[in-house]
Formats: sequence, structure tokens, C-alpha cells
Amino acid sequence: MPPVLDFDRFDVLTFDCYGTLIDWETGLLEALRQVAAAHDATAGDDQLLESFARYEAAVEAGSYRPYREVLGAALRGVGEDVGFAPTEDEVERFGGSVVDWPPFPDSAAALARLHERFSLGVITNCDDDLFAASAERLGTTFDWVVTAQQARRYKPSPRNFELAFERIGLPTSRILHVAQSLFHDHVPAKRLGLTTAWVDRRHDRSGFGATPPATAAPDLTVPDMASLAALAVPA
Repeated sequence: MPPVLDFDRFDVLTFDCYGTLIDWETGLLEALRQVAAAHDATAGDDQLLESFARYEAAVEAGSYRPYREVLGAALRGVGEDVGFAPTEDEVERFGGSVVDWPPFPDSAAALARLHERFSLGVITNCDDDLFAASAERLGTTFDWVVTAQQARRYKPSPRNFELAFERIGLPTSRILHVAQSLFHDHVPAKRLGLTTAWVDRRHDRSGFGATPPATAAPDLTVPDMASLAALAVPA
């Protein structure tokens, strides 16, 4: 059994969205496969995701660009690796594909249950309008939303978290950060002194998928959001 946190310590839960609440790997793969197939390029799912992870992280580490542009640049990079050159129309459609990415089946119910006890925030590497479409799919009105567009940075930059702290206005000891990505979330969150819960959506698969490899020490590990909600808000 993993160690169980004392959830009475927290007033606020902050979340990563894509990979934690929204099934971004399913959404990414569907969109990537469509473009690759249109150019008769073949690649395995792991190759597509790992290539995407490298290019996305590299673009996000540079000067701020809207997430649509980040996705477009990553698609071009994946194409270089796999052997296709996407058209401008394909780049544009891929950049907007976030709105079609599905939530994990347990996300909406788990968020509703957690919101009975905690205030909820999101710290997401996305544009405002793209995240708004995802929030509708999740059926939750978050108390705070911090996007990369607002921070003008992408996680793992600490600025995204610091902006959330400014808006929430509570000591970091009262905030639990919940996320799937070790690279984007747990590494910077632990450096900032946050307690973190790892929703290890890839627990039954090898590798890091659409995120770069990283090492971190979360305070709690659960396989999904339903498990987190059951621990935090017992029936």
C-alpha cells in the first residue's frame, strides 16, 4: 500500500490538466496518426509520442509561443523524424486538436467529489481558449485557472506555479499539487516545496510517453483520479 497523505493538511488541490485529467496521449496519437497516414508514413505509437515529447519540450523552453504554435512546431519535428512534411493546413488543424482530446473516464466524477471538500485549481501548459474547451468536457468550474498563456511560460518553469500561489493566497503547505508528468510538474513543484500526488496514468506501460524522462519523489502515487478521490473524500 502506498503511504496515505493526511488530506486535512490541504485546503486547495491544484492539477495539471493534459495527461492527468484529459487523455492527451490518446488525443495526440489520433491526430498524429492521421497526419502520418496522409503521407504514407509509418511509425509506432511509442516512437510518435517520444518524438513529440522531445520537440514540444524544446519549443516550450524557448521564448513564449502560443500552444497552438508549440503543437505545430512539434508536429513538424515529428515529421522530420518519421519522414513526412505536414502541410500548413495539417499544422493548423493539429494545433487546434486539443479541443477534441477526451477526458479520462474517471476525471469528471473524481473532480466533482474532490470539489466537495477542496478548492480546485489548474496549472496548465495551454492557451486560455483551448483549456476552456477541455474544462467543458470535465464539467468542473475551477476556482483558479493558470495557463501558460497567462504566465507567458511553460512548465517546468516555476513561474506558472508562482502565479498560482499569488492568486490562491495561501501558504504552499496548504496546497497539494496533483499531476501525471514528472518532468513538467513534480520536479518543479518539489523544488518549490509543494506536496505532490502522482496520478501515474502510465503505471501499466513502460516509458514516459509524451513527456520527457525525469526523476522525482512524489508524496503519494495513485493509478488514476478515482483512487485519489476515494482517498481524499472517503465515502
